Order: sequence, then C-alpha cells, then structure tokens
Amino acid sequence: MKAKIHPKYQTCNVHCACGNTFQTRSTQAKLGVDICSSCHPFFTGKQKFVDTAGRVERFSKKFGGTYSFQKSGGAAPAASAK
Repeated sequence: MKAKIHPKYQTCNVHCACGNTFQTRSTQAKLGVDICSSCHPFFTGKQKFVDTAGRVERFSKKFGGTYSFQKSGGAAPAASAK
C-alpha cells in the first residue's frame, strides 16, 4: 500500500435541513444533508407530502375533490360522466 495517498479520516459534524446535528466520521470536516433519520418518513412513521408545482390542486380541480376512502362505505366516490 502506498504511503501518503489516502485522505484523512476524521470526526465530522453533520447538519440536517431539519436542524438536527450529529457527529460521525468522514474524510470531510463538515457535511450538510437534506434529510436524516430524525426527519425521514421511514424512521419517524410520519409521511411528509410535498406538493410541487400545484399538482394536488390540479388533480382536485380536474377530478372534483379528494379520493380518500370513506370510513363507513370503504369505496371511493364515483367519477361523474361527461
């Protein structure tokens, strides 16, 4: 193995966009991440819904509301015939 060609493996401070910070080890001194285990839906059990470019509003306008299942009936509402 050649000497002096490998990067230094050091303690790294990681800062998430949600505000969480923690330490790990890396070749960089600082890391900035968009999502971590404190805010990721898989680990938290909470689903974050991000609407980009108004897709939900366009869907609701086009199909007339939400298509969530009703508690009593269990079926989605029928689409209107045009």
